[in-house]
This record gives sequence, structure tokens and C-alpha cells, in this order.
Amino acid sequence: MNQHFRHIHPLAWTIIIGTMFGRLVTSMSIPFLAIYLTQVLGVSPTQTGFTVAVSSLAGVMVSFYGGYISDVFGRRIVMLVSVFGWACVFFGFSAAQHLWVFFLVNTLNGLCRAVFEPTSRALLSDITPKDQKLLVFNLRYAAVNLGVVFGPIIGLQLGSAKSTFPFLIAGIVYIAYGLVLFLQFKVHGSSLPARSTAQAPKLSEALSTAGRDRVFLPVLIGTTFCVLGYGHFSSTLAQYLAMNPHFSNGKQLFSYMLSLNAVTVLVVQYPIVRSASKFPPLIPLILGNICVAVSLLLFGFAGGIALLMFSVVLFTVGEVLLFTMMDMLIDRIAKPEWKGTYYGTIGFNNFGNVVAPILGGLLLDQFGARNGPALFLPLALSAALGLPFLITAHRRLTSREKMTLKDADYSA
Repeated sequence: MNQHFRHIHPLAWTIIIGTMFGRLVTSMSIPFLAIYLTQVLGVSPTQTGFTVAVSSLAGVMVSFYGGYISDVFGRRIVMLVSVFGWACVFFGFSAAQHLWVFFLVNTLNGLCRAVFEPTSRALLSDITPKDQKLLVFNLRYAAVNLGVVFGPIIGLQLGSAKSTFPFLIAGIVYIAYGLVLFLQFKVHGSSLPARSTAQAPKLSEALSTAGRDRVFLPVLIGTTFCVLGYGHFSSTLAQYLAMNPHFSNGKQLFSYMLSLNAVTVLVVQYPIVRSASKFPPLIPLILGNICVAVSLLLFGFAGGIALLMFSVVLFTVGEVLLFTMMDMLIDRIAKPEWKGTYYGTIGFNNFGNVVAPILGGLLLDQFGARNGPALFLPLALSAALGLPFLITAHRRLTSREKMTLKDADYSA
């Protein structure tokens, strides 16, 4: 294993470690935004839902461009511009005092994330040999959750639910991340794969290609419903716990649930990925969708901490199954010259994150935080709508790969 680690590209290590610190500071600030808006600014759950959702909406609108322009202009310039822009966004959060300002900077937050994330994943794919890609993608995912283990607890101590100060820390950390990336590109830029001199595909052509992919399209639709279910954890559930009088300190409980989520990822990720890698790549996504939907249902019926924590563990197992194999699945089905495009296009599944806080806010306004079953039953059912699409994608991918093997046998 140490030998595998030594062969990981220095830029890949920069992205992995930078991701860990980035998620540390974002998880001590962003997840508490919904609570801050409702508890401090006195904003209604529906207004809060729209304000939280606008980040994902902006991300959906430009997610394709994030990967596409990195294919055209190169990973370096796109990553540097977006990471420094992201730092400015967090400084904007720290200075915000009015709802419209939060709405504006959260829109910019979604734009920066939608450009930086697919580009960084495409770069990881570029600089990592095929036999190490699963390791590198999962190191990145482990880094995400290692940051989230401590972020919410630190955020709680810094008063993230009552103050915007943690956003200032996040901005400083992203400035440092950008400077390290800049130096690493200066040192190792010559070792990066050369950008293709062939004419880049037109945007309409690239969108059409991804849209006509009979495997990719149902994957995109199915994972949109998965993300819809996943999005309720940091939006609807946060408000539900903070507003429900049954839970005496819902904000503190929510921070512990965030940390339990991250710890569970770190504990179960390796054995789950090792087992899941033996199955066709869409089977883990199908099982993950089921786990997320069932856990949402349990959140609604939980009357005590024990069932809440069990539901978090089940939710996390579903999260691991869904997201640890996602990058490998896209890498497997994407055309080599359009990897950035495919990684960007899959970002359209963040439309689920757009709908989640709005749907949750509307249901909270309708039923209140006292009626958990009426709130979470519709959320669980909406998440489960992804199952038919993922099953269809599994069947199509199996058929495609059988045809590819037959063609290879004939040519041999």
C-alpha cells in the first residue's frame, strides 16, 4: 500500500489534502446557514429553503461549463480562478447582514463549486494511472469526510449557528489552498498531460453526445433523485431538529449527527468499497438509493437520539455506496477526450440539491416540525424515485459491455 501512495502525483496529493481542509472549514459554516437564517435573522423555512437552494441552482446551471471549459482552456487556469473566487465568496458570507446578501453570495458559492469540483476531479483522472484511480478517488472522498468529522464540532464551538465569523476562516483557508495549487502548478506543470491540439467539441455537440448516451442519461436522472434525498440532511433535517421542541438542543444534536456521518464514512468506506468494487458499478448506487430513502423515513419516526443516530449510520452507508463509486462509474462510461465534459454534466444531478431545501421548507411550513412522519414520508418517496432509472442504466451498461466484448472477440 505504501508503494501505491508513493506513486500518487504531487498535484493529486495537493487536491486531496486541500479538499480535506476545504471541507473542514465549509462544514463548520455552510451546514449551519439554514439554522442561522431561521434562528438569528428570523427568516421563514420557505425563504430559507430558497436561499440555501440557490447555491445548487447556480451550480446546476454552470456545472457542465465547469468541466467543459477545463477541457478547452486547461485545468490549471480554471482551478486557480475558481479557487480564489471561492475564497472571496466566503469573505462575502462573513460580511453579510441581510437576506438578499446571503442569497447573492450563496449563488456565487454554487458557481465557484460547480467550476472547481469537476475540474479537480478531471485533473485527478488525467494524472492518475488506471490501476490507481479507485485508490485516489477514494482518498479524495475520505479527505472530504475527515474534514467533516471535526468541522461541525469546531463550528458549533465558534457559534456558527449564531455568527458568520467561521466564514472568514473559510476564506483564509481557501486563499492558502489557492496559493499552494499555484506553486504546485509552477513546479509540476510540465509533467501534466498535454492538452489536445484537436479542435474542442462545440458545447451543443458535447451536450448532445452526453444526452444521447443511453447509459449516462438514466444515471444522471436516477442520481438526481439520490441527491434530492441526500440534500435533506443538511437543509431540512437541520431546520427540523432546531425547530422541534421535542429535542432540547437540536443545533448541538445536528452537529453531532454531522460528525457521526463523517466518522461512519471513514469507518465503513474501505470495506464497503472493497466489496462494492466486485459488483457491476450501478449495483452500489441502487443499494445506496434504498438506504438513503429508508433512513429519511426513519428520521421522521425517530422519537429519541438512538433511532436518529442509527438513521444517520444507515444514511451514511447509502451515501458511501452512492458517491464513492460515482467517479469510477463516470470514468468508465465517459469518452476519453470528453472526461471533463462528462464530470461537469453529471453535476446536473445537483438539481436534486435545488429541490431538497425548497421542498423541505414548504413541508415544514405546512406541517411544522412536530409532525415528523408527514414531513419525511414524502421526502423518502421522492428519493426512491431514482431506483427505476438506476436499474435501467444497469441493464443498458451490462448490455453495452457484452457487445463490446463480442466485438473485441470478433476483431481478434
